[in-house]
Amino acid sequence: MIHRRTFLKQSGLAIAATTLLPGNIFASTVKQKVGLQLYSMRESLPQDVKGTLEKIAKVGFKEVETYGYSKENAFWGTSLKEFKKILDDNGLATPSGHYGMDPYLKENGAKDELMMAIDAANTLEQKYVIIPYLSEGLRNNYGRLADKLNEAGEVCKKAGLKLAYHNHDFEFDKFDGETAYEIMLRNTEKDLVSFEMDIYWVVRAGTDPVALIEKYPGRFPLWHVKDMSKTNPELNTEIGNGSIDYNKIFDYQKKSGAKHLILEQENFEIEPYKSLDESYNYIQQELLG
Repeated sequence: MIHRRTFLKQSGLAIAATTLLPGNIFASTVKQKVGLQLYSMRESLPQDVKGTLEKIAKVGFKEVETYGYSKENAFWGTSLKEFKKILDDNGLATPSGHYGMDPYLKENGAKDELMMAIDAANTLEQKYVIIPYLSEGLRNNYGRLADKLNEAGEVCKKAGLKLAYHNHDFEFDKFDGETAYEIMLRNTEKDLVSFEMDIYWVVRAGTDPVALIEKYPGRFPLWHVKDMSKTNPELNTEIGNGSIDYNKIFDYQKKSGAKHLILEQENFEIEPYKSLDESYNYIQQELLG
């Protein structure tokens, strides 16, 4: 099947449409913003928060997803207020943040970490509080975990926020014939718990992202977009250089419910900002073009 974006590029119909259609309907088309998960720059952020965010903005990013917040140290010694000002000064918004929740997710865990995350997210004007990872000790009862996610989602909703869960590959281990990921999807309330699909980790687990979207439409308002090296699947590479068929996946963006596309790269084989620039431009020109 020829993808719509490929068809338009090959046929020249896009040019004809802008010429013949009333009011030039393509003139108002604005490409979707592409964000960056700040974990990608974990080497430079602790040394230079301001300079790193300035360089990220120069690449073209308009959004960033935070990680690493702590009540004692905020963001690498930069307070929430200072961090927000640096973002504002560089035209950067932060719709989502990763906040560790292991203590809360224990069976009788208190809400301290959850409330801390909510306070930080509201200060930064974020929309999503995202659970980024589960320690091994929490990976034994996903039905109970789904209940905790629903509970946390209700607390976030009352605070004007949304809760989301970010996957790695272990969520695709099976329990009685069903993956942990699907147990969570099936047992969480749609209006309380969303999912941030990390496409790389889905593919690395041997699962088809499109099949998940088809089965659970609208559950994935956030995507982590990162490509898989063709020579070593444990490594990332620039978007478009790897083995993941993003042209196909992006055709399902609407069905997925994806509102935020967040680039992440966990390793670099070339200069980091050159890598980010290549990936950003590929997404904008080839996948959103």
